[in-house]
Amino acid sequence: MKFPPGFLWGSATSAYQVEGGIENSDWSKGYRAGLACDHYNRYEEDFDLLQKLNQNGYRFSIEWSRVEPESGLFDEQELEHYRRILFSLRRRNIQTFVTLHHFTSPDWFAKAGGWTNAKAPYYFSRFAERLLEEYKGLVDFWITINEPMIYAAKGYLDGTWLPRKKNPILFLKVLHNQTLAHKKIYELFHKKAEVRVGIAKNNQFFESYNRKSFLDRAVVKLADYFMNRWFLNRIAGHLDFIGLNYYFHQKIAFPWGTRNENKKISDIGWEVYPEGIYHVLSGLKKYQKTVYVTENGVADNRDLLRRDFIRGHLYWIHKAIQGGVDVRGYLHWSLIDNFEWEKGFEPRFGLVEVDYKTLERKIRPSAYYYSEICRNNGFEH
Repeated sequence: MKFPPGFLWGSATSAYQVEGGIENSDWSKGYRAGLACDHYNRYEEDFDLLQKLNQNGYRFSIEWSRVEPESGLFDEQELEHYRRILFSLRRRNIQTFVTLHHFTSPDWFAKAGGWTNAKAPYYFSRFAERLLEEYKGLVDFWITINEPMIYAAKGYLDGTWLPRKKNPILFLKVLHNQTLAHKKIYELFHKKAEVRVGIAKNNQFFESYNRKSFLDRAVVKLADYFMNRWFLNRIAGHLDFIGLNYYFHQKIAFPWGTRNENKKISDIGWEVYPEGIYHVLSGLKKYQKTVYVTENGVADNRDLLRRDFIRGHLYWIHKAIQGGVDVRGYLHWSLIDNFEWEKGFEPRFGLVEVDYKTLERKIRPSAYYYSEICRNNGFEH
């Protein structure tokens, strides 16, 4: 199963989950990552692993709280640090996907109301503009916001994430401000440079538990519209590409209950359902945009599922490409084990295992399998 010429193969991380030493973000007040994987100091070692594993694409985030520790005050040393990271990747001929907001925000921004503040789009675009000035020509793909629906739902609807609110009005306000911020940055970036700007959108595959049930089908349509398409519809005219994060399949029964068969589940109970990525990608075809899979991975400490997980998802991605979806890259989550938000360090998503006591990196067998796919631009099925 050959993939199109120039297809990008890689993996992804985010700053708070791997860097360590971030103490002035909102998350560091509630869920401390401590040293994490010390990627901040070991990025050269980690990029050597990228190269060894035949990857030519890498997604990472620039930590806003490092770069702008106080409102309007930019840290030159931290700006230089991320410049070194970009040069390090460029030397290895690895294309870069830079995420501007991957769930974490500076403490000062959170104290001012975070994304509920009407000035949030201004604050965020000011940060983004400075990064464009600093790194113009060094970044291949800019991703404004990671998983806006997940961020807003977990922080402002079910209250499992910071700032732990349960307020539908604030939830909608956050989404409104994030759409404004994305559009503002898209327009700003395109005025100043030749760039590619997109989003990383978590879309799920919803299907009816009982296909004969009108009510089940109606709930599926509602879930698909609101969780998958609502945000994209509002920014569709301000996208050069769509980044897809795919993890979830939901069989829904009216009024709202999931009844998945769960034949295979990950260490944290998430169902492994590769076929779902085909349906989700097919659903993106109507936007007529280039698509990159910017996240797709499995918590699998013993590395028993990951090889089949990768092969299965790539099989269905290939089917979607044959069906006319313009998919041009696959970034596995994650390059290395990391801090998995409220779940801490226990879930292991890495192609590379990290010993959190010694910080030693160890390539998992599944990573070598993926490496061969990257090298061959395809695989035998």
